Amino acid sequence: MQSNKRRLSLLAGLLAFALVAAACGDEADPTTTTTAPSGGDSSTTTAAPSGGDSTTTAAPASTTAAPTGGVPLEDFKLGILLVGPEFDQGYSQAHFEGAQYAIEKLGLPEDALISLDFINPADNPGLTPESVAADMISQGADLIIFNSDDMKDGAFAAAEQNPDVPMIWISGDNAWAEGKAPRTDLANLGNVFGQMIYGKMIAGCAAALQTETGQLAYLGPLTNDETRRLVNSAYLGAKWCWENVRGETAELEFKVTYIGFWFEIPGVTLDATQVVNDFIDDGADVVLSGIDTTQALVRSGQRADAGENLFAVPYDYIDACQEAPDICLGVPYFNWGPAYLELAQSVIDGTYSADFQWLGPDWSDINDPDSSIIGYAIGTGLTAENATALDAFINGLGDGSINLYEGPLNWQDGSTFLAGGETASEFQIWYSEQCLEGVEGVCDLDS
Repeated sequence: MQSNKRRLSLLAGLLAFALVAAACGDEADPTTTTTAPSGGDSSTTTAAPSGGDSTTTAAPASTTAAPTGGVPLEDFKLGILLVGPEFDQGYSQAHFEGAQYAIEKLGLPEDALISLDFINPADNPGLTPESVAADMISQGADLIIFNSDDMKDGAFAAAEQNPDVPMIWISGDNAWAEGKAPRTDLANLGNVFGQMIYGKMIAGCAAALQTETGQLAYLGPLTNDETRRLVNSAYLGAKWCWENVRGETAELEFKVTYIGFWFEIPGVTLDATQVVNDFIDDGADVVLSGIDTTQALVRSGQRADAGENLFAVPYDYIDACQEAPDICLGVPYFNWGPAYLELAQSVIDGTYSADFQWLGPDWSDINDPDSSIIGYAIGTGLTAENATALDAFINGLGDGSINLYEGPLNWQDGSTFLAGGETASEFQIWYSEQCLEGVEGVCDLDS
């Protein structure tokens, strides 16, 4: 099979590198798959953090000497590095299927996609992102995508070593001229991310609408600005719907525990299943996931099958509810296909530029597979009445009548985040230095 040949070629090159550069420990088996799904035409939209009409949120970084010249369509190849397993029912699978979408929409054969999974220090300590990128380039990759914040150093090194190859560091901000640490010297390394703050607001609202105990729990990965902004957004969505839709006056409880990485690694992170057990034993009846895999839903489903009244909200992947559909309140998910198609087309056309893009939902239909990078698939565990209320909340976010990032809001330590009447800027939301007041749990662990 063609996919096996490509996998063997890539692994052979990486093994040679590893033997020269470092001794390797036991490694998970990286895999490559090349079957692409179908889809319609593509477009991308962006939306401001306050909702309303679709607009560009963050000014793209100025670009200098970006790769130019274009690539013949029939020769184009896309390389993508996945931090986790290719079929994790979560973050990495969403990226992989987005890359498949782009290749198929371009009308290219399966072997135009080169992918490798488990690219992280715990699973594959002998591999570095830059070495994987170099091997993909040697196989003809014209665009390299690093799909994780965890790949920052490797993405920088690869961009420095291959200045003529367009690259994207997903979730990063090196190309944001107004960001904290722009790297204007890396004219070939851009950034793309989706405004998952909205997906998490919707998830939080669904949880608050459904809870019977008034106790929500959030299974977090590692701690950094991204994960804190998502915890904060879920909390704000939950608090708003608890108070404004349900009319509750009692305080909503919202607790977060971070396991230490984007997904569970035995012996390295906390046991995600045990953390979920602890949440439930402490009284939470809805667990929201912020990790790349599905333990929150799976374990909650197991205990629900044993007679407990529980619900869960998974993360990242449109079909994640399949793990336990009866208790799933829905899933906020990434739809990378349209963005990846646009990036690939820009490389083919010779118009690629290393910009910072923070893309919002297509508010006309957040679940449009050909236009919206952020969606929310409502689960069968959500009651019909709550689903109707959730749709109204989504519409309010979209038309701007609901703005959750408006003060007064304090940080967890009591200091002011937003004064009364102040609306958060993209910069303030992106760089979330703490969790918000009202969130229980330590939010400033080493990332």
